[in-house]
Amino acid sequence: MDSAGLVRRAVADFAAAHRLGTEVCVALSGGPDSLALTAGAVGAGLDVTALVVDHGLQPGSAQVAVTAADAAVALGARVEVLPVRVGRRGGLEAAARDARYAALGGARDGRPVLLGHTADDQAETVLLGLARGSGARSIAGMRAWKEPWGRPFLGVRRHQTLGACTELGLAPHHDPHNRDPRFTRVRLRSEVLPLLEDVLHGGAVEALCRTAEGVRADNDALDGWASRVLAEAGRGDSLAIGPLRDAPPAVRMRALRSWLLDIGATEPTHRVISSVAGLLDAAATADRTQIAVGGDPGVRRVVVRSGETLTVRLTAR
Repeated sequence: MDSAGLVRRAVADFAAAHRLGTEVCVALSGGPDSLALTAGAVGAGLDVTALVVDHGLQPGSAQVAVTAADAAVALGARVEVLPVRVGRRGGLEAAARDARYAALGGARDGRPVLLGHTADDQAETVLLGLARGSGARSIAGMRAWKEPWGRPFLGVRRHQTLGACTELGLAPHHDPHNRDPRFTRVRLRSEVLPLLEDVLHGGAVEALCRTAEGVRADNDALDGWASRVLAEAGRGDSLAIGPLRDAPPAVRMRALRSWLLDIGATEPTHRVISSVAGLLDAAATADRTQIAVGGDPGVRRVVVRSGETLTVRLTAR
C-alpha cells in the first residue's frame, strides 16, 4: 500500500474502532504529520474541520497558518484559524502546548479532535518518560483515544506521513523549532533514536511503542484495582488507612495519588506521594507528622494522620 493509502486507512480504521461518527476536527500545524492526517481524514470520507493554531512565536507564523489553511481547503476541509498568546509557565514547549490544547478544546464544538502524533513521537515520549524516572505512568506514552483527543497515527512512521504528502503533491511546512537542539525532544529525535536504531539494528521505535502499549495496559489494570481500594477507604477529606495498608505498594501509591488529586493537591510528585504513604506507618502521628501537598496563596494544604485515618487540613503559610 502506498503512503497516501496507508494514512487514509489508518484514519478510517481509527474512526470506526472508536465510533467517532462523521464529523471530526483535525489539529493542523501545516507540518507533514498533520497535513497527511487532514488528507487522510478527508480521504476516509469524514466531514473535516481543520483547526490551525497560530502560536505567534516565530516571524511569519500568520502566513504559515494561512498556507496551512489554504492546503486544507484545497483538500476539501473547512478551516478555522486560532491565534493564541503563549505564556512562559513551565517553559516554552509546555506553555505552547497548554495554549494549543485550550484553543483546540474551545473550538471543537463537541467534535473529536484528531492529532498527528506518529509512532516516532510515541517513542520519543517513552524515552523522555524513562529519563524522568517517575514510574510506569511516565513510560506509558500517549493514548490513542482519550476523549476528545484521538491519535490515528500512533502506528504510522514519520517517514510515511512525509511520503503521503509527497504522493499527494502537498508542500508541508517544516517548523525550525523541530530542528533546534535546545529542545530535548529534538536531540532525542535527531541523535538518540538514530543511534538506538543503529546499535539495535533497527526496530527501536516499534519496540518502544510496544513497551508503551504493554505498560499502559498494566497501568489500566492497576488503576482499576486502586479505584476499588480507594472506594473502600472512602473518598473526601478523610481516608481510612486499613484498606491502603493491605494493598500492594503499586496499588497503594496509585490510590494515594488519586486521592491527593481529589483533595486539590498540586500535581503530586513521586516524592510527595511516597511521603504521604509514609504516614501509613503505625509510628506516624498527627502530633508529629504532616506532609505539605500544595495549596493557594496564604494557605497550605497538608495531610496528617489521626488514629487510623489520613486527613487533609488547610493551614496558614
